[in-house]
Amino acid sequence: MTSNVTAVSYGLNVTPTGLEQLRSVLTARGAKVLSENSLGDERYGVHVAELELPDATAAGLAGLRRAVAEASISGFDIALVPNGLRTAERKLLIMDVDSTLIQQEVIELLAAYAGKREEVAAVTEAAMRGELDFTQSLHARVQVLAGLPADVVQSVREEVKLSEGAAVLVAAFKAAGHVVAVVSGGFNQILEPIAAELGLDHWQANELEIVDGALTGKVLGAVVDRAAKEKYLREWAAAEGIALEHTVAVGDGANDLDMLGAAGIGVAFNAKPAVRAVADAAINMPYLDAVRHVAGV
Repeated sequence: MTSNVTAVSYGLNVTPTGLEQLRSVLTARGAKVLSENSLGDERYGVHVAELELPDATAAGLAGLRRAVAEASISGFDIALVPNGLRTAERKLLIMDVDSTLIQQEVIELLAAYAGKREEVAAVTEAAMRGELDFTQSLHARVQVLAGLPADVVQSVREEVKLSEGAAVLVAAFKAAGHVVAVVSGGFNQILEPIAAELGLDHWQANELEIVDGALTGKVLGAVVDRAAKEKYLREWAAAEGIALEHTVAVGDGANDLDMLGAAGIGVAFNAKPAVRAVADAAINMPYLDAVRHVAGV
């Protein structure tokens, strides 16, 4: 028998009891467990189960994901991943930046220099929950930066911290010959040095307008919104000759939903409830490198 789906369990408390509960859900839906293996490190545990599903179509997999979610297994998350993705020779990993690749929201760091951090943070939260139009909210948030000296950009660069495991994740994908991209509703001026440091293959964000050494409170060109994020996923996958079913998208907010839905598997990283509810998989711990276990890298 050949595995057609892999169940990847990962978390801070991957217990034998929880895994037995998972096996019960899987077998009740007709899955055969072909092999099992334990991975992980001192930070979190990983358990990989190779499965043969009677219905490994998108609909069949969605039904199994719902059944696993409804079982409410505590202590760890479970990703059900088509083996075509895990065994693909070349994959594309595409990630959001703010609160995904990095720990912070850059617009909030910038707004702090204008004394508007709390005000802007509230708008950002509402936008990420999907309660506000992203483009309109971005213009409103950037407007509060008008008049700030351009050197605050360098100050914010120095404040930015990668998420735990981010560098390890990118390095693992690159070493295996895969493609890594990021697309952000944030700003090129902050993203550019990060992209260079990590050796990213593709990256895109918004451009802050700077005139006479000061921020104008505007962005140049079309805003990178949720539709643009999906567009870049499709364009970069096509340019690299990688099928969409061999792509992995990671994000946390409502503006990532189209990208997560279009990818071979969409992963919600410490995400808002609306995103976790529709993503194919979720990571609810601070370690971004868990994505490599989901993708089989």
